[in-house]
Amino acid sequence: MAYHNNRGNKPFKPRNNDNGVTGLTVEVRNGDVTKALRIFKKKVQDAGILQEYKERQHYEKPSETRKKAKAAGRKRWLKAVEKRKQEQGY
Repeated sequence: MAYHNNRGNKPFKPRNNDNGVTGLTVEVRNGDVTKALRIFKKKVQDAGILQEYKERQHYEKPSETRKKAKAAGRKRWLKAVEKRKQEQGY
């Protein structure tokens, strides 16, 4: 069973451990909690958990969602055009 976020990224799939715990887990090795915390933050970011939480805090009308998606697409397109211009030496 995969849980998909609506951003189109790779799906977040909770993992069943031996002890029956589901979700994101990080093993602390040699008492290095700071490294485990960095790894955990990276996993949370890759899964899009915080982004989804922020999106669900307030209701967004479908027209606002389309508007944001169109603006993001335009931004990506302009970035690609600028990159092509730099490669051609303009």
